[in-house]
Amino acid sequence: MGMVAGGATAVAAAPLPATEQPSPFSFNGIIRDGQEPVEGVAITVTGNGVDETAETGADGRWSVGVPERGTYTVSIDTSTLPEGLTLRDPSFESREFEIGGSSSVGVLFPFGESSGGSGGTGGNTGTGGNTGTGGEGGTGGEPATGGEGSPGGETSTGTSSNDFGSQLLSRIISGLNFGLLLALAAIGITLIFGTTGVNNFAHGELLTFGGIVFYVTTTLVNWPAWIAIVFTLAASAAFGWLHDWGIFKPLRRRRVGLVQVLIVTIGLSIALRYFYQFLIGGGTYGLSVDRGPVLQIGPVLMTTSNVVSTVIAIVVLIAVGLFLTRTRIGKATRAVSDNASLAAASGIDVDRVIRIVWVLAGLLTGGAGILYTYFIGANIKWDVGFTILLLLFAGVTLGGLGSAFGALVGAVIIGLVTEISTLFIAPDLRYAIALLVLILVLLFRPQGILGRRERIG
Repeated sequence: MGMVAGGATAVAAAPLPATEQPSPFSFNGIIRDGQEPVEGVAITVTGNGVDETAETGADGRWSVGVPERGTYTVSIDTSTLPEGLTLRDPSFESREFEIGGSSSVGVLFPFGESSGGSGGTGGNTGTGGNTGTGGEGGTGGEPATGGEGSPGGETSTGTSSNDFGSQLLSRIISGLNFGLLLALAAIGITLIFGTTGVNNFAHGELLTFGGIVFYVTTTLVNWPAWIAIVFTLAASAAFGWLHDWGIFKPLRRRRVGLVQVLIVTIGLSIALRYFYQFLIGGGTYGLSVDRGPVLQIGPVLMTTSNVVSTVIAIVVLIAVGLFLTRTRIGKATRAVSDNASLAAASGIDVDRVIRIVWVLAGLLTGGAGILYTYFIGANIKWDVGFTILLLLFAGVTLGGLGSAFGALVGAVIIGLVTEISTLFIAPDLRYAIALLVLILVLLFRPQGILGRRERIG
C-alpha cells in the first residue's frame, strides 16, 4: 500500500511573484503512492485569516506559506487522490498543527488499509518530522529535539521554485551553513585530542551549555542579545577551563590511561546531560530572539539568522586559523599536538598550553551552541549537543584526528552530505549516508583527509 512521507522541505509549489513577500512560515510535505510521487493532490491550510490550497507537483511535494505563528488546520482533498489510494485513518483527513518555534512544519498523510496492513504507523517517515506517529508531522526547523527531526537537518533555507536545480542549490547552502557550525565545535574536539590524546565524549555537553546559558540570559532574564552573547562566551570559556582544572589535569598528573580517561568522559557526558534536564526540564523551549525576516536570494529563501550565523562562523574560523598559524601560543599548541615531549624539552609549558586549548574549546563550542540553537529554529533542549556528537566525531575523523584544518574540511563535507542526501532519501537516513562516506574514506585513507599516518594506532 502507499503512504505519504511529509516533511519540512521548505519547497514552494510554485515560484513567488516578484512583488510578493516570502512567507516566514510554511506547512509542507511529500505525497507518494509507495515510492512513486503523486501529482495534483490538493492540500488546504486554514486559520488566522489564511485559506490557501496547494497542489502537489510532479515530485509529489507541496507547500503552503503562512504569515504568522499560530494554530492552523491542514486538510487533504481525498477526491483528488488517484483511484485505489485511501487514507489509513479518516481522522487524518483534517488536523490541527501549531507552528511557532520553527519556520517549517512537515505534515504526514499516511495511506494504507484501516486494519493496519502494509505501511503501518511505524513505516511513516517525515522529512524532518516524527516517525511512526500515525501522521504527526515534525517541525523541520527543530532538528535537534530528540526524535522530532534531525540535528541540523531542515533549516529555514528553502526555495521559491520547485525545480531540482533550485532545490539542490538550497541544500548546498544549508549544508555549508550546517557544516560551518559543526566545524566550530569539531575544532575543539580535535585540539583537545591533539594535545592530550583524549577523545572527549562530553564535548556535546559543552555545546548544550552554551545554548542553555544563551536561553537563560535572553529568554528568562531578558538581557539584550549582545550582553547575553558576551556572557555566554565567557561562561563557556570558564566551563572549559573548569573541565581541565577539576578533572583532566588531576587525571594527567596521576598518569591515568587513555582508556580510563575515555570512560570518564562518557560518564561526564551522561552526568551533565541529565543535570541539564534537571535544570531546564525535558521539553523543547523557544528563545525570545528574533530570527529576522525571510530573504529571497535568487531562487533560495533564507532567514536572516541563517545569513548571520554563516558569516559569524566564517569569521571565527578565519580567526582561529590565524591564531594557530600566526601567534606564539598557536604555534606552541601545534608543537604540543605534534610531539608533547619534544615541545616540553624545547621549553614549552605543556600544561599551560593544554589549559589554553580547553578554554579555547569551551569558547568555540559555546559559541557553536549559541549559533546552533539560533540556526535550528531558536529552540533549546537538554540533549541538543548529544544529538550531533556523532556528526562532530565523524567530521573530526574524516578530516584527520589532531588536525584543526582537517576538522574544518571534514565537518563541511559531513554537513553537505547530510543535507544534499535529503533530496534522494528519507531525512531519517541522512546520517547513515554521512557515516558511509566516513567509512569509505577511512578504508582508503585511514588517517583522514588531512591527517598523518603516525597519528593512527
